[in-house]
Amino acid sequence: MSRRVVITGLGALTPIGNSIPEFWDNLLKGVSGAGPITRFDSTEFKTKFACEVKNFAPTDFLDRKEARKLDMYAIYAMVAAAEAMTDSGLDIDKINLDRSGVIWGSGIGGLDTFLKEIGGFASGNGIPRFNPFFIPKMIADIAAGHISIKYGFRGPNFATVSACASSTHAMIDAFNYIKWGKADIFITGGSEACVNEAGVGGFNAMHALSTRNDSPQTASRPFDKDREGFVLGEGAGALVLEEYEHAIARGATIYAEMVGGAMTADAHHITAPHPEGLGAMNVMRLTIEDAGLKPEDVDYVNVHGTSTPLGDIAEVKAIKGVFGDHAKKLNISSTKSMTGHLLGAAGAVESIAAILSVKNDIVPPTINHFSDDPEIDPELNYTFNKPQKRLVRSAMSNTFGFGGHNACVMVKKFEA
Repeated sequence: MSRRVVITGLGALTPIGNSIPEFWDNLLKGVSGAGPITRFDSTEFKTKFACEVKNFAPTDFLDRKEARKLDMYAIYAMVAAAEAMTDSGLDIDKINLDRSGVIWGSGIGGLDTFLKEIGGFASGNGIPRFNPFFIPKMIADIAAGHISIKYGFRGPNFATVSACASSTHAMIDAFNYIKWGKADIFITGGSEACVNEAGVGGFNAMHALSTRNDSPQTASRPFDKDREGFVLGEGAGALVLEEYEHAIARGATIYAEMVGGAMTADAHHITAPHPEGLGAMNVMRLTIEDAGLKPEDVDYVNVHGTSTPLGDIAEVKAIKGVFGDHAKKLNISSTKSMTGHLLGAAGAVESIAAILSVKNDIVPPTINHFSDDPEIDPELNYTFNKPQKRLVRSAMSNTFGFGGHNACVMVKKFEA
């Protein structure tokens, strides 16, 4: 028997806010998180800016000794998960820990640790002086492990790695485990910390990043005629998913109900989207079907919308293919215009934006729109530059990753 799944806790650590209230407030204000890179000297790099997490010190949350054992991506995960757990009001002494799990996504994992350790080896005349925590700090599953150890969750525990779709895949897996009766509670989401020489240099080499160094705050401009690449971001998003009856029995506050999720592949190219948005079309259709909804039941799509020349066009084609005439009645927005692209954490952070839109009946904007692109349908509502109040009965969040990975989730207003 299929069971209902509700969202009872949220946590966010982002370039525009280090908590859910701050993140949501800045989304609605249209604040850009972009600025000059402070993590390293970017003088010789094509791109000299990013969307960094700000005013954050790991030792504000973790003991210094413990913090040294974790890569920053795992620290971000721990902080966001802690906010979500506190928000949920769960009492770990009163839940079945064997039916509580953690599924966490990261596209790259401990890149910063890898960079520093290999850099140290290369500059040390080949003498192998490696930190004993090198491997456990680097691996992409370790954030899920640390979260489960902290809270004693002994249920399913693993990582999803599918580039920029990673945390959406994590949420879908958690959703399905609860729906199928395999568990009652999950902490799920994703984190990424790749604002370093390797992250920026690697994406620069692919010509994927914006190089608008003279105006970082306007560089992420999804659907704009002059978009020319994404802005690298970092951070984490966490959700507590819970079986409906379990949540009701303890009197939990419920943000929304998660009702569907799907995964597809483009099977087309390692980095470029299918030009007609075929995989994106399929994943949205399957998500609507999984949710038991019709296209006209959907009011808002938080799009992948990375601000790349090809990606934005393909996604609009996909939306029109799925929704037909109803596409004109949708609100569409890309919150990456403010947060930048959080890679493996993008799906979780953007799903939180969709959840809060459903909860509050307001759609955050796509900022930095200056000129229309003749290749992008002008009849669709991209929520340009200002938030829009409207009834949001249900919302979906799209994420697409290198390798052709597509993942999508659907949330709707909670009704007992």
